[in-house]
Amino acid sequence: MSAHPDAIHSTHDHGARAHADIAPGEIAVGVVVGRTSEYFDFFVYGIASALVFPTVFFPFVDRLTGTLYAFALFALAFVARPFGTVLFMWIQRRWSRGTKLTAALFLLGTATAGIAFLPGFDRIGVAAIVLLALFRVLQGVALGGSWDGLPSLLALNAPKERRGWYAMLGQLGAPVGFIVAAALFAFLISSLSTEDFFAWGWRYPFFAAFAINVVALFARLRLVVADEFQDKMGELELEPTPTRELFRAKGRHVIIGAFAALASYAMFHIVTIFPLSWIELFTEESVSAFLVLQVFGGLLAAGGIVASGFVADRVGRARTLGGTAVGIAMYSGFAPTLLGAGGLGQDVFVLLGFLLLGLSYGQAAGAVTANFGSKYRYTGAALTSDVAWLIGAAFAPLVALGLCAQFGLPYIGLYLLSGAIGTLAALGVNRMLRLRS
Repeated sequence: MSAHPDAIHSTHDHGARAHADIAPGEIAVGVVVGRTSEYFDFFVYGIASALVFPTVFFPFVDRLTGTLYAFALFALAFVARPFGTVLFMWIQRRWSRGTKLTAALFLLGTATAGIAFLPGFDRIGVAAIVLLALFRVLQGVALGGSWDGLPSLLALNAPKERRGWYAMLGQLGAPVGFIVAAALFAFLISSLSTEDFFAWGWRYPFFAAFAINVVALFARLRLVVADEFQDKMGELELEPTPTRELFRAKGRHVIIGAFAALASYAMFHIVTIFPLSWIELFTEESVSAFLVLQVFGGLLAAGGIVASGFVADRVGRARTLGGTAVGIAMYSGFAPTLLGAGGLGQDVFVLLGFLLLGLSYGQAAGAVTANFGSKYRYTGAALTSDVAWLIGAAFAPLVALGLCAQFGLPYIGLYLLSGAIGTLAALGVNRMLRLRS
């Protein structure tokens, strides 16, 4: 990106450049591109965990057990993610933001391509499972390291009365990434024979993820290494701080922020990854047709995210998050009945679930990050997101499938209800702390 000549007229004009206005829309483009690429990787692996990995990597056990094993490996990335954040924050402090982002996305692309080339259990035995687990951990480390601070810059640089609108823009990467991933798998499953799909067809989405990462890397680097963006980041103190110092000063706000988003993150895999495994294992329905239904659900989620921006700018982000948590709590009461009803019931489960997910997720990121202040916001926002994913979403497919297979579908309702309660409790604690201060 070329800067305006007046902004870089002289190396002695640093102060003038630091206060140059940056259009929020320009930041938003970088945020959406970056998040879409990350979520595409995320969902390609998640869908494969439900539909591919039990057959390719765990053929020595029954299909249900193989899926539970695959979901256990799926969770590894979320466990590794906070460690990746800490490691790459150190890299940024030691070198630069551009170096950190390049290394993280290179690692992410390498791990993703590694999965694409990985032989199955029938070729190399247990080594295939070990390598799959290793690549999954590396994906998590890389995703933690890919935090570029652009969402925080967007939130702070947006007009105060429109922060809800600009906050939701980065969240659009989730449904867009899911729509592309689900559509690609639906096409491959419907176009190839079962033998061809499991032999080589499932690998194509991982190749596509690698290519998208390359495009996203250059799109994001174009922003984060530009002088005006670097200066604005410095002006707003969006720089990494040592993790130990962050937790000493603001540790409770990391936990509050993670639980404030819990309803949304719990919902995330209950409507995307878990139902795919349930349809595959316990029904006779077409998986490709169900994926197409989920694509339409993704479109509803995108609409819900956009709507959340309008609502948040009128009633506040915390109230929007609390209201959607109440909606998810209500949904949890009849979600098991819908999923078990077949046909129309499953359609309503998916479409209504995606709509609620969009409304909630649109404001889930950074709703309480103002608690960190300027000094700790950069690292605090990243680790809050990591912890939210870990406690809310990492084990959702594993826990939901295990409990529902053993005890019945009502347990997904309890899982969603617990997330909603966690969100409402965290928002209540946050409000109490703010009133005391």
